[in-house]
Amino acid sequence: MKRFLLSIIYLYLAGMLVAQTAPLEILPYPNEVKVHPGHYPFMSCQLVYPNALKNEADYLKQLLLEEHGLIVQHTKQGNMQLTLSKWIPHPEGYRLTVNEQGIRIEGSTPQGVFYGLQTFRQLITTHQGQIRIPYVVIDDAPAFKWRSFMLDDGRAFKGMKEVKQLLDEMAILKMNTFHWHLTEDQGWRIEIKKYPLLTEIGAHRDSTQLNWYESKVFDGKPFDGYYTQREIKEIVSYARNLHITVVPEIEMPGHASAAIAAYPWLGSTDEKIKVPCTFGVKNSAFNVADPRTRTFLKDVLDEVMELFPSRIIHIGGDEVRQEQWNNSSEVRTFMKEKGINSAAELQMWFTNHIASYLKSKGRIMMGWNDITGDKLHGYQSEVTIEAGNQLSEDAVVQFWTGNHDLLRKAAKRGYKIVNSYFKYTYLNFNHDRITPGLEYDFEPIPLEKAYAFNPIPEGLTMQEQKQIIGIGCQMWGEWIPQVEDMYRMIYPYWAAHAETGWTDNKRKNYNRFVRSMDYFLTRWIDKNYINSHNIGIKQHQ
Repeated sequence: MKRFLLSIIYLYLAGMLVAQTAPLEILPYPNEVKVHPGHYPFMSCQLVYPNALKNEADYLKQLLLEEHGLIVQHTKQGNMQLTLSKWIPHPEGYRLTVNEQGIRIEGSTPQGVFYGLQTFRQLITTHQGQIRIPYVVIDDAPAFKWRSFMLDDGRAFKGMKEVKQLLDEMAILKMNTFHWHLTEDQGWRIEIKKYPLLTEIGAHRDSTQLNWYESKVFDGKPFDGYYTQREIKEIVSYARNLHITVVPEIEMPGHASAAIAAYPWLGSTDEKIKVPCTFGVKNSAFNVADPRTRTFLKDVLDEVMELFPSRIIHIGGDEVRQEQWNNSSEVRTFMKEKGINSAAELQMWFTNHIASYLKSKGRIMMGWNDITGDKLHGYQSEVTIEAGNQLSEDAVVQFWTGNHDLLRKAAKRGYKIVNSYFKYTYLNFNHDRITPGLEYDFEPIPLEKAYAFNPIPEGLTMQEQKQIIGIGCQMWGEWIPQVEDMYRMIYPYWAAHAETGWTDNKRKNYNRFVRSMDYFLTRWIDKNYINSHNIGIKQHQ
């Protein structure tokens, strides 16, 4: 049954692809591969490794036991070696050698060796009851240093078990950054001990809007959930062992409704609000003119930085509705005192204020491209003019709007850029327009389109190209309340973004990519992450 299902999935993914023979089926595809005649019989594993690679050795032991029933023995001489080698130039690079003497995985860091293990596990096959591995020499390193997956827990809390499962799959795909969207209008999902109402009130909403933004239909079910600081520490530690950095996102100054519902004095009006049950951009924004609000946000960031060792802290900074600032006498007075001429400039002042605070703590601020001050609200009808202030020079900018002129301008200014153009990288967009239960107005993102994305747009100088440090794919939480819905949108699409982040663009090939999905499709079916229904197979039979 599984083979039959896999064959159907291949037809769905590949369409009318002509069958070809690929030398190796690996995702993401390595950047230099030499295949030699013959296979190494791998019926037992005597593993040699230094103490510095114990984490990687333990990982290998677990995967060989779970996937092939092999028990690894730690010996001084054996048929498999994990080695640290200074000559490998890239910190995430590795060399994997399989020949008559056995298997050797080398890296200049434990992270490089770990990625070699992810390639190695995909090479293992069974032939006539014998486990074997082809003779190869693979020299590999990533195209980009930032390869992220973002989970929006703010709108749809998922929980620690699901996060760990996502981290497991990210590791196999060689993704190295888990971008964790923890606060939103519709929910605050991180325990802050100094402000307990953030989770006592802000983590709960009475109901959830269904179908689409204009819908008047709600599920009528209370929705809540948040991560304790103990749980967050456990997740961060779990990710660290998988060589994944967890980057928290704490939205400011917009997307603040849940926090303001908990502490109304944070808002720019006297109105007391509840945590919204509807989606879409809300009017609520932090009153950044009030020193109490700025102290609150710094207190929150202090606790966040205690939990997350990541050098980068994401502040969101997108989709800030500025009407409340414009209508507030307190905010207008503050702007006059500071010589700030517009709400857009106020947002830039605040953004740089937070950037300076993070820098004083040894951290770097990251935000969506709105933080540059260029064409704030450009996605809406009421376009805000450019802000006059210059963004802090060490900020990292995550581009989501797809405006190449703005991206080029930011690169020219010297900002590091992560490209997350929504028309290619948003996993929550319907992929085929026929998935049951989803009513998206946006253009669908089929697998081939997702795979075709190049984070470096045409027309950039060589120096500007160097400013683009990677790609991020995003799983936003609107309309995705259930874990099964999330799986339907993520699998297998994020594999395309993983390969874009790792494999040199000149070596990408969609036909080869599709043929190489056997290992992952089998794994994801076994774990019930996908089936013929949740990626639309039935409609294509």
